[in-house]
Amino acid sequence: MSDWLIYRGAGAPHDGIEHLPPPPPWRDFDGGPLVAPPAALDPASERRLGVQYREASHHRPGETERELVNAALYLRRPLLVTGAPGSGKSTLAHSVAYELGLGRVLSWPVVSRSTLRDGLYDYDAIGRLQDLQIARAAPSPADGVAGGGTEDGTGEPGGGIGRYIRLGPLGTALLPAARPRVLLVDELDKSDIDLPNDLLNVLEEGEFRIPELERLAGSAPEVEVLTDDGTRVTVRGGRVRCHAFPFIVLTSNGERDFPAPLLRRCIHLHIPAPDKERLAAMVRAHFGEGAAERYASVIDRFLDREPGDVRAVDQLFNAIHLTQKAGWTDQDEEETRRRLTAELMRPLDRTR
Repeated sequence: MSDWLIYRGAGAPHDGIEHLPPPPPWRDFDGGPLVAPPAALDPASERRLGVQYREASHHRPGETERELVNAALYLRRPLLVTGAPGSGKSTLAHSVAYELGLGRVLSWPVVSRSTLRDGLYDYDAIGRLQDLQIARAAPSPADGVAGGGTEDGTGEPGGGIGRYIRLGPLGTALLPAARPRVLLVDELDKSDIDLPNDLLNVLEEGEFRIPELERLAGSAPEVEVLTDDGTRVTVRGGRVRCHAFPFIVLTSNGERDFPAPLLRRCIHLHIPAPDKERLAAMVRAHFGEGAAERYASVIDRFLDREPGDVRAVDQLFNAIHLTQKAGWTDQDEEETRRRLTAELMRPLDRTR
């Protein structure tokens, strides 16, 4: 394997990220003081990540996939990943985070109503106003008259405006950190027509501003806000700028085209439908050595489709898992296995 590969797609963690060369001069960012790495996960989060990590460790990318992931890492550019549903686009982000030890994947599932601000931060203006009204109506501990209830001398309860701002997954990914975070922007093609264009400046500049904090920069130059990780970080002057540009995976099922300015800022990876050899490797990774040979007929059935039919690899895994657990072995059960396998692997673009 070539020595230049930082991400190798081998399914085992290593310290290769430490050997990532400096960025190109035009992608070298100068974010402020580095934030601490994410805190340890709670048990529920660890269990949830355990499922994702198992999937990531089973991911076996092809040569082109490995090379373009590394190109995005070297060039500090987002990776636009296209392909049919279930082809492994989202799993790729988890595979990179798992192998390179980059922590939890920050995930932003895009819907038709998503805006850029949803990804950057949320400001609970109504909650802030309600708390201010309650604090001003409460009696002062000193003299028993209304107007008390503050904790920090700013006229606001509980620590000021920072209590009401939470960075989104994109905003958290852009915090200045020694190592890049991994951000998955899932199904960007489902967004409103404006979102891809709205992303351009953030992806190019590696920074964004929080107007609500900029207006207070004179009186409160440093404000603690909540992150998507659930930790608190300090934002200075209402501006967030990255230090290590995050590894951003933008996925698309091909439901729309993207504007040329966005494509120019991305490395484009198309994941084709897996062939028999790659499916066999994926089945071995999930079900152990010998599984591909044992379930060769199921793999053949998965590949036997009409032109234009869409199937996801998850459907193949479901069929094999059910075959394993149901214990169908004798001739009488063969028809049941074949019938249910056909139902589980029904093309996704057919409703009947």
